[in-house]
Amino acid sequence: MAMVGLFWITEDSVYVGSPPNAEGHCVRVTSEGVQARGPDCVRAWPWSILRSAGVEAVPVEGDARGGGRFLAAVLEAVVTLASSYGGEEPPRMFLVLETEDGPEEVQVPAAAKGYTSREITLSQHLLARFREGTADPGTLTAWSRGHRGGTPKPPEREALLQEWTRPPG
Repeated sequence: MAMVGLFWITEDSVYVGSPPNAEGHCVRVTSEGVQARGPDCVRAWPWSILRSAGVEAVPVEGDARGGGRFLAAVLEAVVTLASSYGGEEPPRMFLVLETEDGPEEVQVPAAAKGYTSREITLSQHLLARFREGTADPGTLTAWSRGHRGGTPKPPEREALLQEWTRPPG
């Protein structure tokens, strides 16, 4: 498992924010669309009905905290995901999906206390490419199956996101 930008990537799934918590709550991105799993239901939106998809209220890594603090926050997020952030609630983001019937918001726990501005921008672009059908979450899971080093450092994450947002061809 690894965090790259706003995505948590396993060998078989891509999530916005954190992977499923103890109750199974999560937002999964697939080749077909977006699935939000809650306590009582699973909601799904195929890419074909979405006019846009974006993440709002993303916690931004502050300049004063520096790269070392960011890596510490990522490590803390990974360690504490299993224990629900050690009693603390993780920062909340919102996946906003625009349909022909209007916007739908899905609350998403962040996997880190802050993301770099570049990661946020590239992640938003990648999410848009998924919606447009010009990128596929399968690329991320394929990367995860070959990756054995946990969450990459910020420059590596940004390079991966840059690669995944390049137009095909």
